[in-house]
Amino acid sequence: MINDLGKNILRFLVFLLIQVSILKHLDLGRFINPFLYVLFILMLPIRSNKALVMVLAFFTGLTVDMFYNTMGVNAAACVFMAYCRPLVLRTYAPKGEYDTSAKPTMQSLGLPWLLSYTGTLVFLHHFVLFFLEAFSLSSFFSTLGIIIMSSASTVGLIVLSQYIMQRRKT
Repeated sequence: MINDLGKNILRFLVFLLIQVSILKHLDLGRFINPFLYVLFILMLPIRSNKALVMVLAFFTGLTVDMFYNTMGVNAAACVFMAYCRPLVLRTYAPKGEYDTSAKPTMQSLGLPWLLSYTGTLVFLHHFVLFFLEAFSLSSFFSTLGIIIMSSASTVGLIVLSQYIMQRRKT
């Protein structure tokens, strides 16, 4: 239990550091905004307490909001993603049920599952994030383009980070 807590704290700090020191300053154009920090929420154990996940998501988003000066937009998007997480986990559950020791990683559940799980939750996160940021439907298709491109880049970074973490463990 303590070991998992230490790993999660380290994971939070590493993803936050990468987000605010590297990804925030990358200029990939208007349509590509990767948000690797959401991987902290996505990698929480499958059997985590739902309320705890939502609280952690809120504080994760709020921490990013402080660095991005976005006044709660990331916190709202993270809480929405955490709220949808149990439904998405049930939707993509393997036949039967998750193994009690299963972790939401590529190594544990495979690449197709990871793409479905992260793709869905990242899209939902980005949908809320960018529409709250735009606060208008007048540029709906432009915002939708940003959501799609940013979701694709975020999922790509998540898969890459999963490969790196998998290689490091073996």
